[in-house]
Amino acid sequence: MYVLFCPCIQHPDLRARGITHAMDLSAFRRAEERCRKFGIDIIPLPCPETIFLGRNREPGTFKERLDFASFYQLLDRLESEVRETIEARGIPLCIIGVNSSPTCGVDLHYFGNDASGRAVRTPGRGVFLARFPDIAAVDVKEFARYRIYLAAPLFSAAERRYNEALREFLKGRFYDVYLPQESGEDGNTRAPSSQQDMFAMHVRALDQADVVVAVVDGADADSGTSWEMGYAYAREKKVIALRTDFRRAGLHEHVNFMLEQSSVVVSRMEEIPSAIHGRAGNSAGFEPLQGDPT
Repeated sequence: MYVLFCPCIQHPDLRARGITHAMDLSAFRRAEERCRKFGIDIIPLPCPETIFLGRNREPGTFKERLDFASFYQLLDRLESEVRETIEARGIPLCIIGVNSSPTCGVDLHYFGNDASGRAVRTPGRGVFLARFPDIAAVDVKEFARYRIYLAAPLFSAAERRYNEALREFLKGRFYDVYLPQESGEDGNTRAPSSQQDMFAMHVRALDQADVVVAVVDGADADSGTSWEMGYAYAREKKVIALRTDFRRAGLHEHVNFMLEQSSVVVSRMEEIPSAIHGRAGNSAGFEPLQGDPT
């Protein structure tokens, strides 16, 4: 089980001067962290730009810096090397690329300039990743968003079993899931003196999460779940509302209007990965990333 990594994720000094920021470095670290956590091997791709232009280079588009016969010949050779790795190891879970890169962009890449001479980003894969259309590709910042807070009612055995099944589904796609019922959250046995500690622990987990997945079944959403959704929205985190209940709260909404407007609503757990990472050109979400993390 392995992924192919754009090499600058592990070695940011391979990138052109001045384009790497603290947010990029954080995403790079967390992408590696996700692989370590789930035992996914990292196989670095070669960096065509560094090989062709050298290190410490100025930023530029494909058309102005790389559109030469000698560069295409280099891409032919590097593609052959990567194909040899794939033949030896099998198909990877996916390729982790870096958007905007002329060679390793996933959804966007700098291909050329507009009429005014300004560099513009073009939809689609960079020129190197485009040579592997048969392999799923994910931008590193999307891959780095893998920590989920699972907000859901937990007051009955049926609710707790469903929450556990949902957690296992997400873990099977290499998400790290915080499930409050596994942190001692049990209203029947919780001592009043521990309530503040429990509250603080859940808030810390919400702060650390990349995404909140909330189960909003029932005639109305659970009040605690609603609070967690509102807190996450206020912190500008993505919220996915899972409603398998076919009942409607009104003519235009399935559940509470405010909850629907502050989240992405899905009706099946299988839709959650696409909802988390659902952008045009990557509508399949992380479905290629399936396996047994144990």
